Amino acid sequence: MHPICNDTASTLSRPRKAPLRTALRRGALFAGLVLVLAGCAGRPIGVMEPTNHTANGTTKVELIAATTRAPALDKAVLFTGERGSGLMIDAVTLSIPPDANREIGQVQWPKRLPADPQKEFTTVAVEPITSEKQGEAWLKTHVPKSRRVLVFVHGFNNLYEEAVYRFAQIVHDSKADVVPVVFTWPSRGSIFDYNYDKESTNYSRDALEDLLTQIARNPAVGEVTVMAHSMGTWLAVEALRQMAIRHGRVDPKISNVILAAPDLDVDVFGQQFQSFAGKAPHFTLFVSRDDRALTISKHISGNVDRLGHIDPTTEPYRSQLEMAGISVLDLTKLKSGDALNHGKFAESPDVVRLIGERLIAGQAVTDSSVGLGESLGAVAIGAGTTVGQAASTVISAPISIFDPRTRRNYGRQWLLLGNSAGNTIGAAGTVLTPTRP
Repeated sequence: MHPICNDTASTLSRPRKAPLRTALRRGALFAGLVLVLAGCAGRPIGVMEPTNHTANGTTKVELIAATTRAPALDKAVLFTGERGSGLMIDAVTLSIPPDANREIGQVQWPKRLPADPQKEFTTVAVEPITSEKQGEAWLKTHVPKSRRVLVFVHGFNNLYEEAVYRFAQIVHDSKADVVPVVFTWPSRGSIFDYNYDKESTNYSRDALEDLLTQIARNPAVGEVTVMAHSMGTWLAVEALRQMAIRHGRVDPKISNVILAAPDLDVDVFGQQFQSFAGKAPHFTLFVSRDDRALTISKHISGNVDRLGHIDPTTEPYRSQLEMAGISVLDLTKLKSGDALNHGKFAESPDVVRLIGERLIAGQAVTDSSVGLGESLGAVAIGAGTTVGQAASTVISAPISIFDPRTRRNYGRQWLLLGNSAGNTIGAAGTVLTPTRP
């Protein structure tokens, strides 16, 4: 199942293409996307019908699902892709099959109903939360020792159950010590409704801002991480921007923001980021230059670079990212089962583990205090590392990390290494650090 089925800035000079050539290219890209999506059909409808049963050997994921979607008449579907009249919240319990019976990074969708809990994801319980007091009580009883909450905002072309099941997979596979909250906005789950989905993110900004404010104000909560994917990154950043404008800053409990494959115009993101006025949470980006979905988005959005498609080692992005303190994980070389390469962050065991162990806690991924590249099998770059050693590893590096905070932490060691190399030097799973001119 492809994730889309489930599913800083300065203006650069962009050469103009001949109209006919551009139209043909867009048509070919769109046709290819439709062919990829042809394999998305055939899943049974009604997976949100609770079984009220947990099988032996399975794992429960208990989460909050908040939505601005309109309720469905079919209670096994719960919510449609149309816009509702307000924010509705449910406490949802899902069952994940034993690890021996599944592939990490994948959602095992039921082939038929009722689902087999030993091999497939199932919905155990759905309990409406109808008051703020009831929501506060649920949150208080589910907050772990870390006192962290992870709020996930899905991307384009996602049905309600797709957003909920995908997030449950991420939470389970990352082993994140958090209260999981998914915010699911009105997406019709159709490749032909791109503009409707985009306007639905605008429709949902106030509701997401209100939800984040309520969570952050809860005394039981110590820290909040916001993670968003694809088109959902626009919604997440806009909600945080509104909060900053309204209150003078983003609530300090919202300390980390993770944008995965952000379908965001780089020029627009630059303006959004300025709204934080130097008080932004720490941002981490997952980018991939072979993301075919973002290639298509770029061509239908005025041929402007998408944030999730940039090369963080080239100018002007390198300097702008460093000045803003934004960390970037470049997943371009990471292999994926997704033909569109748009959901690597959720499918790669290494990446979901990294999310759970480091990013949600706001740790610099390669900071010496947490072990350089521990999760990704990286080599430590220090005074004893030669330029030849560092250069040889970059060829096979599946993940490169540009982390301005780590550069500052290592200071002179990075400078010495950069001056010796005279060019961009990366190490497998470590910081990608071009020398400064």
